Amino acid sequence: MFYHDSKLQYKVKVDKPNPAFANMLQQAIGGIEGEIRVCLQYLFQAWGQRGPVKYRDMLMETGTEEIAHIEMLATAVALNLEGAPVSMQEEMAKDKVVGAVMGGMNPRHVLSSGMAAMAMDSNGVPFNGSWVVGTGNLAADMYANVMAESSGRLLATRLWEATDDAGMKDMLAFLIARDTMHQNQWLAVLEELGGLNGVHPIPNSFPQTMENHDFNYAFVSTKVNDMEGTAEEMLKSRWGSGKSMDGKGEFKVVTGAPQGTKPELGAPHPQAHAQKEQMTGGKGLSGIVDAAKKAL
Repeated sequence: MFYHDSKLQYKVKVDKPNPAFANMLQQAIGGIEGEIRVCLQYLFQAWGQRGPVKYRDMLMETGTEEIAHIEMLATAVALNLEGAPVSMQEEMAKDKVVGAVMGGMNPRHVLSSGMAAMAMDSNGVPFNGSWVVGTGNLAADMYANVMAESSGRLLATRLWEATDDAGMKDMLAFLIARDTMHQNQWLAVLEELGGLNGVHPIPNSFPQTMENHDFNYAFVSTKVNDMEGTAEEMLKSRWGSGKSMDGKGEFKVVTGAPQGTKPELGAPHPQAHAQKEQMTGGKGLSGIVDAAKKAL
């Protein structure tokens, strides 16, 4: 069950409406780096969370907070659209709509929403639910959350640089601060779970005895020119030698080489209607085709 306060989590003030900036803010709402993404990501992770209830509670609280951030940004979009041309027919004569669109305004803010925010990015592409990550593995989800907050903070800082509006800078400074906390929050969970040594490799519930031990801590060099120089360079790197990050192996560098054989596929199925040349060409294909026909 969710509750709503009629007041915004933080003040949203626009000193000078800017329809082009309203469109840029759409990225922070419905873009892949946006608040809808992290909101749904945390909530779906919470709704499927199994194990200690405190992690579910934390995810629920943070996901709910992100709804407030969507509301703030939607309000900012609406305020930035105030004063933008509404009547296409009247304003076309004055070239204001054309000028506004050419200046970066999203015409759908006029045509579809009546000067309001939408669940889309700055290109008008609707929010995509496939961006939401919820694996059922707490550690994997925390890394996904760190990435989401990192890209979201990066976007917010770029939006901060893109405006001279004091009110918008103030709102974005608040959102940037919350991104700072949330990055640290998810990292704190990873530390609580045991840090690099305890968490990795993810999932730590799979026995490493079942891994291929020739490759589980090997950097495979696939560079075809200057192989010796590349191998030497990699050996000097943190990921090329020494104790692995999880403390459970030793890094090494191996030259990439085929471990398997050349793939050889059977003939096309007769009812798949490949070309005749495909059906009869190649070593042993005619026999395979005859066998397939008999099976029918």
